[in-house]
Amino acid sequence: MDWKLIATVFLTLLLAEMGDKTQLAVLSFSGSSGKWLEVFIGSILAFLVLTLVASLIGSKIHNLVEPKLVKKIAGVLFLLIGLSLIIK
Repeated sequence: MDWKLIATVFLTLLLAEMGDKTQLAVLSFSGSSGKWLEVFIGSILAFLVLTLVASLIGSKIHNLVEPKLVKKIAGVLFLLIGLSLIIK
């Protein structure tokens, strides 16, 4: 098991997700329902499924497409999303 990779992914996602719209949605659900444990369990399950799907797809793409190309495509997609948010 590659603990360095695990730590890198953990810290990267922790910093990237801090204060994003998903975290704000969880805060809103928890605040409006007053049931933090149920919201926590629901959000953990959602992230588990999404991360599993992304990991499986990523491992398949890795065998088919060069990693540099995947990074470039992801970068372009992030830029396009950012620009669309600025324009709106």
